[in-house]
Amino acid sequence: MPKRSKRYEAGKEKIDRLRTYSIQDAVKLVKEIATAKFDETVELHISTSIDPRKAEQQIRNTISLPHGTGKVIRVLVFAKGDAAEKAKEAGADYVGAEDYAEKIMNEGWTDFDVAIATPDMMRIIGRLGKVLGPRGLMPSPKSGTVTDDVEEAVKAFKLGRVEARNDKTGNIHIPIGKKSFKDEALQENLENALRQIMGLKPPALKGRLFKKVAIAPTMGTGIKLDSSFLE
Repeated sequence: MPKRSKRYEAGKEKIDRLRTYSIQDAVKLVKEIATAKFDETVELHISTSIDPRKAEQQIRNTISLPHGTGKVIRVLVFAKGDAAEKAKEAGADYVGAEDYAEKIMNEGWTDFDVAIATPDMMRIIGRLGKVLGPRGLMPSPKSGTVTDDVEEAVKAFKLGRVEARNDKTGNIHIPIGKKSFKDEALQENLENALRQIMGLKPPALKGRLFKKVAIAPTMGTGIKLDSSFLE
Protein backbone atom coordinates (compact mmCIF):
# COMPACT_ATOMS: atom_id res chain seq x y z
CA MET A 1 0.00 0.00 0.00
CA PRO A 2 1.45 3.43 -0.92
CA LYS A 3 2.41 5.65 1.98
CA ARG A 4 -0.06 8.47 2.66
CA SER A 5 1.14 12.06 2.97
CA LYS A 6 1.32 13.82 6.33
CA ARG A 7 -1.42 16.17 5.08
CA TYR A 8 -3.72 13.23 4.31
CA GLU A 9 -3.08 11.60 7.69
CA ALA A 10 -3.63 14.88 9.53
CA GLY A 11 -6.99 15.32 7.82
CA LYS A 12 -7.96 11.74 8.53
CA GLU A 13 -7.41 12.25 12.26
CA LYS A 14 -10.05 14.99 12.29
CA ILE A 15 -12.75 12.59 11.06
CA ASP A 16 -14.74 10.37 13.38
CA ARG A 17 -14.91 7.12 11.35
CA LEU A 18 -17.83 5.81 13.43
CA ARG A 19 -19.99 8.90 12.84
CA THR A 20 -22.26 9.86 9.99
CA TYR A 21 -22.28 13.62 9.53
CA SER A 22 -25.07 16.01 8.60
CA ILE A 23 -24.69 17.86 5.29
CA GLN A 24 -23.79 21.08 7.12
CA ASP A 25 -21.16 19.46 9.34
CA ALA A 26 -19.70 17.40 6.49
CA VAL A 27 -19.25 20.47 4.29
CA LYS A 28 -17.48 22.38 7.05
CA LEU A 29 -15.20 19.42 7.73
CA VAL A 30 -14.37 18.69 4.08
CA LYS A 31 -13.21 22.28 3.63
CA GLU A 32 -11.13 22.02 6.79
CA ILE A 33 -9.24 18.92 5.62
CA ALA A 34 -8.75 20.21 2.05
CA THR A 35 -5.33 21.71 2.69
CA ALA A 36 -3.62 21.22 -0.68
CA LYS A 37 -2.09 24.29 -2.35
CA PHE A 38 -4.67 24.19 -5.16
CA ASP A 39 -8.45 24.63 -5.09
CA GLU A 40 -9.47 21.04 -4.42
CA THR A 41 -12.62 19.57 -5.93
CA VAL A 42 -15.20 18.24 -3.49
CA GLU A 43 -16.46 14.87 -4.68
CA LEU A 44 -19.61 12.92 -3.85
CA HIS A 45 -19.26 9.14 -3.62
CA ILE A 46 -22.31 6.89 -3.37
CA SER A 47 -22.33 3.14 -2.82
CA THR A 48 -25.67 1.87 -4.14
CA SER A 49 -27.69 -1.31 -3.77
CA ILE A 50 -28.15 -1.83 -7.51
CA ASP A 51 -26.92 -4.93 -9.31
CA PRO A 52 -24.81 -3.42 -12.13
CA ARG A 53 -25.04 -6.69 -14.07
CA LYS A 54 -28.76 -6.09 -14.66
CA ALA A 55 -29.71 -3.71 -17.45
CA GLU A 56 -32.91 -2.67 -15.69
CA GLN A 57 -30.95 -1.47 -12.66
CA GLN A 58 -28.48 0.80 -14.44
CA ILE A 59 -28.33 4.46 -13.46
CA ARG A 60 -27.27 6.90 -16.14
CA ASN A 61 -28.72 10.37 -16.39
CA THR A 62 -27.75 13.98 -15.92
CA ILE A 63 -28.37 16.15 -12.89
CA SER A 64 -28.04 19.90 -12.46
CA LEU A 65 -26.04 21.60 -9.74
CA PRO A 66 -27.40 25.07 -8.87
CA HIS A 67 -23.90 26.49 -8.36
CA GLY A 68 -22.04 24.46 -10.98
CA THR A 69 -18.90 22.43 -10.32
CA GLY A 70 -16.38 25.25 -10.43
CA LYS A 71 -14.69 23.58 -13.37
CA VAL A 72 -14.46 24.99 -16.88
CA ILE A 73 -16.26 22.38 -18.99
CA ARG A 74 -14.97 21.78 -22.52
CA VAL A 75 -17.82 20.75 -24.81
CA LEU A 76 -17.53 18.97 -28.16
CA VAL A 77 -20.61 18.96 -30.38
CA PHE A 78 -21.15 16.68 -33.37
CA ALA A 79 -23.56 18.56 -35.61
CA LYS A 80 -23.99 20.12 -39.03
CA GLY A 81 -25.88 23.05 -40.51
CA ASP A 82 -28.10 25.15 -38.25
CA ALA A 83 -27.47 22.88 -35.26
CA ALA A 84 -23.73 23.42 -35.60
CA GLU A 85 -24.20 27.20 -35.71
CA LYS A 86 -26.44 27.14 -32.64
CA ALA A 87 -23.87 25.03 -30.78
CA LYS A 88 -21.15 27.59 -31.55
CA GLU A 89 -23.37 30.46 -30.45
CA ALA A 90 -24.17 28.62 -27.20
CA GLY A 91 -20.47 28.41 -26.34
CA ALA A 92 -19.38 24.95 -27.51
CA ASP A 93 -15.60 24.66 -27.58
CA TYR A 94 -15.44 22.33 -30.58
CA VAL A 95 -18.06 21.78 -33.29
CA GLY A 96 -17.77 19.43 -36.24
CA ALA A 97 -18.66 16.04 -37.63
CA GLU A 98 -16.45 13.66 -39.60
CA ASP A 99 -13.37 15.79 -38.87
CA TYR A 100 -13.58 15.31 -35.12
CA ALA A 101 -14.64 11.68 -35.47
CA GLU A 102 -11.46 10.99 -37.45
CA LYS A 103 -9.35 12.93 -34.96
CA ILE A 104 -10.69 10.79 -32.12
CA MET A 105 -10.27 7.51 -34.02
CA ASN A 106 -6.84 8.20 -35.51
CA GLU A 107 -5.22 10.27 -32.78
CA GLY A 108 -7.06 9.12 -29.67
CA TRP A 109 -7.99 12.75 -29.05
CA THR A 110 -10.18 13.26 -25.97
CA ASP A 111 -9.36 16.80 -24.81
CA PHE A 112 -12.96 17.56 -23.86
CA ASP A 113 -15.24 16.87 -20.90
CA VAL A 114 -18.60 16.35 -22.61
CA ALA A 115 -19.55 15.21 -26.11
CA ILE A 116 -22.98 16.10 -27.49
CA ALA A 117 -24.46 14.94 -30.78
CA THR A 118 -27.60 15.47 -32.83
CA PRO A 119 -29.39 12.16 -33.57
CA ASP A 120 -28.37 12.18 -37.23
CA MET A 121 -24.70 12.21 -36.21
CA MET A 122 -24.88 8.78 -34.60
CA ARG A 123 -24.18 7.13 -37.93
CA ILE A 124 -20.86 8.99 -37.96
CA ILE A 125 -19.84 8.58 -34.34
CA GLY A 126 -21.23 5.11 -33.62
CA ARG A 127 -17.79 3.59 -34.15
CA LEU A 128 -16.26 5.86 -31.50
CA GLY A 129 -17.71 3.79 -28.66
CA LYS A 130 -14.50 1.82 -28.17
CA VAL A 131 -12.57 5.04 -27.54
CA LEU A 132 -15.16 7.20 -25.80
CA GLY A 133 -17.16 4.54 -23.96
CA PRO A 134 -14.48 3.54 -21.41
CA ARG A 135 -13.91 7.24 -20.66
CA GLY A 136 -17.61 7.96 -20.13
CA LEU A 137 -17.61 10.39 -23.06
CA MET A 138 -19.83 8.59 -25.58
CA PRO A 139 -23.00 10.60 -26.38
CA SER A 140 -26.18 8.89 -25.20
CA PRO A 141 -29.89 9.77 -25.15
CA LYS A 142 -30.03 8.62 -21.49
CA SER A 143 -27.49 11.24 -20.46
CA GLY A 144 -29.08 14.00 -22.52
CA THR A 145 -26.09 14.19 -24.84
CA VAL A 146 -27.91 12.98 -27.95
CA THR A 147 -30.45 15.68 -28.69
CA ASP A 148 -31.83 17.97 -31.38
CA ASP A 149 -31.64 20.89 -28.94
CA VAL A 150 -27.86 21.22 -28.83
CA GLU A 151 -28.11 24.86 -27.83
CA GLU A 152 -29.87 24.03 -24.55
CA ALA A 153 -27.58 21.05 -23.91
CA VAL A 154 -24.39 23.09 -24.36
CA LYS A 155 -25.62 25.84 -22.06
CA ALA A 156 -26.75 23.33 -19.41
CA PHE A 157 -23.42 21.49 -19.27
CA LYS A 158 -21.50 24.75 -19.24
CA LEU A 159 -23.59 25.95 -16.29
CA GLY A 160 -23.25 22.85 -14.15
CA ARG A 161 -25.03 19.78 -15.48
CA VAL A 162 -23.11 16.60 -14.69
CA GLU A 163 -23.67 12.95 -15.50
CA ALA A 164 -24.62 10.58 -12.69
CA ARG A 165 -23.62 7.11 -13.84
CA ASN A 166 -22.93 3.94 -11.90
CA ASP A 167 -19.64 2.18 -12.48
CA LYS A 168 -19.18 -1.59 -12.79
CA THR A 169 -19.35 -1.97 -9.01
CA GLY A 170 -22.61 -0.03 -8.73
CA ASN A 171 -21.01 3.10 -7.28
CA ILE A 172 -21.55 6.70 -8.40
CA HIS A 173 -18.91 9.42 -8.26
CA ILE A 174 -19.53 13.07 -9.19
CA PRO A 175 -17.95 16.45 -8.43
CA ILE A 176 -20.15 18.84 -6.47
CA GLY A 177 -17.97 21.95 -6.32
CA LYS A 178 -14.69 23.39 -5.09
CA LYS A 179 -13.20 24.09 -1.68
CA SER A 180 -13.40 27.80 -2.50
CA PHE A 181 -17.20 27.65 -2.72
CA LYS A 182 -19.13 29.19 0.14
CA ASP A 183 -20.51 26.63 2.60
CA GLU A 184 -24.07 27.38 1.53
CA ALA A 185 -23.29 26.78 -2.15
CA LEU A 186 -21.64 23.41 -1.46
CA GLN A 187 -24.53 22.40 0.79
CA GLU A 188 -27.10 23.27 -1.87
CA ASN A 189 -25.14 21.43 -4.57
CA LEU A 190 -24.78 18.37 -2.33
CA GLU A 191 -28.41 18.20 -1.28
CA ASN A 192 -29.64 18.79 -4.83
CA ALA A 193 -27.33 16.06 -6.16
CA LEU A 194 -28.52 13.56 -3.56
CA ARG A 195 -32.20 14.26 -4.17
CA GLN A 196 -31.83 14.06 -7.95
CA ILE A 197 -29.87 10.81 -7.83
CA MET A 198 -32.46 9.38 -5.45
CA GLY A 199 -35.03 10.24 -8.11
CA LEU A 200 -33.14 7.99 -10.53
CA LYS A 201 -33.75 4.89 -8.41
CA PRO A 202 -34.59 2.03 -10.82
CA PRO A 203 -38.19 0.77 -10.41
CA ALA A 204 -36.82 -2.78 -10.43
CA LEU A 205 -34.76 -2.14 -7.30
CA LYS A 206 -36.44 -3.10 -4.04
CA GLY A 207 -35.37 -1.51 -0.78
CA ARG A 208 -32.95 1.35 -0.24
CA LEU A 209 -30.92 2.81 -3.09
CA PHE A 210 -28.09 4.27 -1.00
CA LYS A 211 -25.88 1.97 1.07
CA LYS A 212 -23.17 4.46 1.91
CA VAL A 213 -22.69 8.14 1.04
CA ALA A 214 -19.53 10.18 1.53
CA ILE A 215 -17.87 13.36 0.37
CA ALA A 216 -14.13 13.92 0.06
CA PRO A 217 -11.70 16.54 -1.21
CA THR A 218 -9.42 15.61 -4.11
CA MET A 219 -6.48 14.86 -1.82
CA GLY A 220 -8.32 13.78 1.33
CA THR A 221 -10.23 10.94 2.93
CA GLY A 222 -13.99 10.42 2.86
CA ILE A 223 -16.53 11.81 5.32
CA LYS A 224 -19.62 9.63 5.77
CA LEU A 225 -22.98 11.37 5.41
CA ASP A 226 -26.28 10.71 7.11
CA SER A 227 -28.61 10.28 4.12
CA SER A 228 -31.54 8.79 6.07
CA PHE A 229 -33.61 11.92 5.44
CA LEU A 230 -33.81 10.94 1.77
CA GLU A 231 -35.46 7.51 2.18
